[in-house]
Amino acid sequence: MKRGCGGAGRTPESDGDLRPRAGMDRRTAFLTHLAPTSPEPIGIEVDRAEGWYLHATDGRRYLDLLSGIGVANIGHTHPEVVAAVAEQNRRHHHVMVYGEYVQEAPARYAEELAAVLPRSLNSVYFVNSGAEAVEGALKLARRATGRAKFVAFEGAYHGDTLGALSVAGNPLYQDPFRPLVGPVEVLPFGDGDALSAIDTATAAVIVEPIQGEGGVRIPPDGFLAAVRARCDAAGALLLFDEVLTGFGRTGALYAFEHWDTVPDVLIHAKALGGGFPLGAFIADRRLMEVFTHDPPLGHVTTFGGHPVSCAAGRAALSVLLRDGLSARAARVGDRFTRALRERLGGHPSIREVRGMGLLLGLELAGAAVTTRFVERCRDRGVLVGWTLHHDHIVRLAPPLTVAEDVLDEAVEILADALETRFSTGS
Repeated sequence: MKRGCGGAGRTPESDGDLRPRAGMDRRTAFLTHLAPTSPEPIGIEVDRAEGWYLHATDGRRYLDLLSGIGVANIGHTHPEVVAAVAEQNRRHHHVMVYGEYVQEAPARYAEELAAVLPRSLNSVYFVNSGAEAVEGALKLARRATGRAKFVAFEGAYHGDTLGALSVAGNPLYQDPFRPLVGPVEVLPFGDGDALSAIDTATAAVIVEPIQGEGGVRIPPDGFLAAVRARCDAAGALLLFDEVLTGFGRTGALYAFEHWDTVPDVLIHAKALGGGFPLGAFIADRRLMEVFTHDPPLGHVTTFGGHPVSCAAGRAALSVLLRDGLSARAARVGDRFTRALRERLGGHPSIREVRGMGLLLGLELAGAAVTTRFVERCRDRGVLVGWTLHHDHIVRLAPPLTVAEDVLDEAVEILADALETRFSTGS
């Protein structure tokens, strides 16, 4: 099925005439000169974003139940983030590659993150994105253990750079780019009996505590603890990818808190930057120090820990903690889930409503049903989308600040979007 769930269409320029010309309107420029990622992009022309709404240039307003795919946890353009960015802009932007000059924004942000994490997660390596954080964590594991093998899980998504793609769990996206980085052994997600594959050749196991693109899949109780125990027995590092689930999304500051299982390396991004590009991998200082010798500068980045991104992220974390948004996500998410189950659960096109906190998945009867549902929601001013690995599962991840009455209205809109007579076999 098409992945853009489109509407933007194609232009003569995008079909072959790529000669630059002055005065091109923004839609034509978008379709002609921005590298494409799908045949039919959604194509909403964004004017501004505030709170839990996107405002288009045609005057339409859209309720964003995706938070920019898990980025806007405290809402779009939060005034405290805007103020922090303005202040940092006044002081300085990039001044030196990562880790060489003392800059207040990244130094303080690392300190504040360490203060809310377990004691073993005390050293923060800032990068630019989730995929880059995964790459750094994989390199750290190989460097620290001297081993080569990685263990990952079916349905996993860790990003689209070559190393991150190599530990993904969907061959559809891997096969066009083989050979990948290896060796990698992929196990069934949630299957404790398969964990014997974690052996003394394993450098690290990488796992999402809750799979996002894999369909909002929650592991069975005891699974993550069993992975932790097996890593300890084999001398392998445990990497938790909390790019999507971090910063309160699941009803705890980090999803690993639900299972009282602490990783050796925490991978972070999306909401970490408060709307600005920022990722991180976080470990014990003694572990992270392997990058400082043999050779020195064993892992470097130019823009990682950019002071403007870190200023935005600091403001976002402050809002998240001060306003108790993790606990709010648990409470509001429970109410939202119950309402969706009551209102949608009896529809023949709905197979399941599942989730944790304000990360939910609606499993529908098939791809055609899902495509039409997503389009009908957008027509009604609500933005939802399917997960990357499943064309029949719709993900919901609204800002943690979203008003409860707005979610009540959203439930009714989602229910209305299902009223067309779908074929459950589609």
